[in-house]
Amino acid sequence: MTYFDELPLNDDILDALDDMNFVECTPIQELAIPKIFSGCDLIASAQTGTGKTAAYLLPIIEKISSGVLDKNRVNALILVPTRELAQQVDQLMAGFAYYLNITWIAIFGGNDGVAFSQQQKALKDGCDIVVATPGRLISFLRTCNIDFSAIDMLVLDEADRMLDIGFYDDIMEIVKYINHKCQTLLFSATYPKTVEKLAMKILHNPEQVKISVSKPADGISQNIFLVNDDLKQKLLCAIAKSQSWKKTIIFASSKQNVKDLYKQLIRLNFNVAQIHSDLDNNTRSEVILNFKNGKVDLLVATDVVARGIDIENVEVVVNYDVPSHPEDYVHRVGRTARAGATGVAYTFVNAKDKLRMAKIESFIDKSIPRASVTEFLKNATDLPVDDIEQIREKRKSRKNYHHGYRQKSNKNSDNRSSYKRNYSKSGKNIK
Repeated sequence: MTYFDELPLNDDILDALDDMNFVECTPIQELAIPKIFSGCDLIASAQTGTGKTAAYLLPIIEKISSGVLDKNRVNALILVPTRELAQQVDQLMAGFAYYLNITWIAIFGGNDGVAFSQQQKALKDGCDIVVATPGRLISFLRTCNIDFSAIDMLVLDEADRMLDIGFYDDIMEIVKYINHKCQTLLFSATYPKTVEKLAMKILHNPEQVKISVSKPADGISQNIFLVNDDLKQKLLCAIAKSQSWKKTIIFASSKQNVKDLYKQLIRLNFNVAQIHSDLDNNTRSEVILNFKNGKVDLLVATDVVARGIDIENVEVVVNYDVPSHPEDYVHRVGRTARAGATGVAYTFVNAKDKLRMAKIESFIDKSIPRASVTEFLKNATDLPVDDIEQIREKRKSRKNYHHGYRQKSNKNSDNRSSYKRNYSKSGKNIK
């Protein structure tokens, strides 16, 4: 076990860590930080919630605070997949560099014109560290005269997620603006072939650190409920009421499913909020803050919060819909039992999702126990039967009605056109 005061960090950083109650290194920090200090490129793979962000931030801050780098240029670039992760890195920077004269800026979409101008000025004038999503950074690089030639360290955080989103081409374009001799660090919760391909292109003789890749933390109690879609909402409410859920994240497969489930839970008087990509940046930030502070008990979400968002003491994770990819399951349930804590993960599996769930169990090399549905539903007769599926059926019926109406209208129009043509042949004019 390694303590932070055993690492080559200056007193100002150690004081900040002490204020934040950072005492012992996590395994990924213990292995990765010395290698980063050695100057080599690095591939670090570890499950979510293990402290990867601090593993690269602390060496970067130490190197910049030593004064060997040019203060009038960007010295380190950190690429992240989402605005939420950019904001989280920004917050950690504020803590770690509290006693230091270091400048940094977080760049991501969804801001107003004032924020855009501030970001543009910081990039042109130079700041020590830039944290950015690839899409927004590309827009600056293409339209502004930004000098990245002095960048000494490049970090790709949550690299697998960035590639899932489709940022491969953007990353490769950004790399062209950077000194190819800079130290490159790639952090990823999983290491699929796509990440390996990216690493081979931009890293030079990298060292590797791998810790329990692709497996949920041991502190997570995982359970599966085999349940039909028409009973999912009733089961969810029954468990939530019987266990008095607090700090619970409920993942749905799409933003429309999130909206539907959120409306149902509001109607049943649960203390619930929703988060998905249709919400603006300020609203999403407010939702996350309220959930972190305990003002909201249940958070219904898409996978926008499955990666990199540091929310402490999440007690329960529910996969209302089975995720499409095994990696997404790992990231979802990884929201609980972080930093050695314990938590519970429930997954609702219908008949069509059994094969998908079997692939997840094979991926994590574990058979997940099946829990009893009837145990919770037998005392849930007071709960309304109306659920998400009924909303979907109503929406489908409306869609079919309007589709049929349009077909009928088109048919009547075609008949009238034919009538016009035939009547015109008889020598009469029709309007």
